[in-house]
Amino acid sequence: MAENRMSDGSDDRAAADPASAAALFDRARQRLGRAPREHLGRLIVPGALRAAMGARPRVVPDGRAWRVGTLLIGDTAVHEVGDVLRASEERRRGFTSDAARRRAEAEAMCVRGGFEPGTVVNVDHTGIDLSALAAEGASGPLSVRDGTVVIRWTSSGAVMPLEAYLREKIDMLPT
Repeated sequence: MAENRMSDGSDDRAAADPASAAALFDRARQRLGRAPREHLGRLIVPGALRAAMGARPRVVPDGRAWRVGTLLIGDTAVHEVGDVLRASEERRRGFTSDAARRRAEAEAMCVRGGFEPGTVVNVDHTGIDLSALAAEGASGPLSVRDGTVVIRWTSSGAVMPLEAYLREKIDMLPT
């Protein structure tokens, strides 16, 4: 019987079990170790009463995670990347488009929520349910194809095995 070892010493049978996605992320966390993490932010919209008294929407800290390609890997959770903002002070400026105006407003919400100007903040990230992946065969950009957990890593739908994706992306990160 042939041994099922991959080039990095891992067992390729683990990648065929959807429940093993959790184990792949655990190994990724160990490899990431001291790599820099980015902030996660959560949008808080004031209720009608607070808004009437002048409260404005803000983005507040909601943890930290390693950004690994299209994924945000936290200590216990995994998310799909949403919008990535750089917190900046609110100021009057000319805009060439409504999209630029909305982005500047979102960046100012980060400062109102407590982030230092210049801080990278990930907002609108979507949680990935690894138990749903095991039960239903898909969650977020992850799915199971032919018994292997794969990740959709481009908007056009390109996929690759999650284990190879994590290995490649982590190898490219600064440590």
